[in-house]
Amino acid sequence: MTTVTVSPKFQVVIPLAVRQRLNLQPGAKLQVIEFNGGLRLMPLLPPSALRGLARGIDTHVIRDDDRPL
Repeated sequence: MTTVTVSPKFQVVIPLAVRQRLNLQPGAKLQVIEFNGGLRLMPLLPPSALRGLARGIDTHVIRDDDRPL
């Protein structure tokens, strides 16, 4: 487990190994989520990264007779 220290300016340094695994570059945006008494940093992905996420999903929906398309 890696630990980091909060600076007097409330900054932390993300360890090199983590930056490399996540391919974080200077200027990358991270979303901060408070979760279960802790913090979670999630990289913000561009919308293009979500392309194909639902590929293969069945979009056929059975509708009631009174609900036209």
